[in-house]
Amino acid sequence: MSMDANRSHSFPKRKGQRRGAWALVLWCMLGGMAVASFSAEPKTIVFFGDSITAGLGLDPDEAYPALIQKKLATEGIPGRVVNAGLSGETTAGGLRRLEWILRQPVTILVIELGGNDGLRGIAPENSRKNLQAMIDLVHQKSPATKVVLAGMQLPTNLGPEYTAKFAAIFPDLAKANELPLIPFLLARVGGVANLNQADGIHPTAEGHQIVAETVWVVLRPLL
Repeated sequence: MSMDANRSHSFPKRKGQRRGAWALVLWCMLGGMAVASFSAEPKTIVFFGDSITAGLGLDPDEAYPALIQKKLATEGIPGRVVNAGLSGETTAGGLRRLEWILRQPVTILVIELGGNDGLRGIAPENSRKNLQAMIDLVHQKSPATKVVLAGMQLPTNLGPEYTAKFAAIFPDLAKANELPLIPFLLARVGGVANLNQADGIHPTAEGHQIVAETVWVVLRPLL
């Protein structure tokens, strides 16, 4: 009698342990599925810039945003690239149209503006103010959006003082706002004759391939 009693007492305990084990396995499976689902969620990357981003003088598929789309596909990263480049755009113009861009969900916003400000001799303080206003607007309208700032430099013929003040805008803003920075969008391309079109400003298709690599170095860890 005592042995039967012991058996009847121990059986529910083992059953309870099994239930607990299965519950743990199920919880881990569901947790893994949730993580996989989150990591596979498509991302929207918007390149918000001027004629360089727009790919002036080239087929749209040759511009660096399209090349980033190809890199996403190659690495199996679900995502959609939006080329919001507009030829001739200044920081003031970008600020005016940014709110419209933010009407769609944006995972990462790459701001590539300021070059036209510099070429027009606009005071660096004004460009800095407009870029900061864009960053603030993103934080206000779309707090989940990650902002990446693309740095730009100007030709030396605009004078050392002006070009130095202009170049400092981007690292200063990136540091102040804790943003990822592409130090110089046209690194290894700017000033290289065979990588630029006849105007000496806009990259060729080959130049855009190098620009895409420069951008990818900063963008990839964010994905």
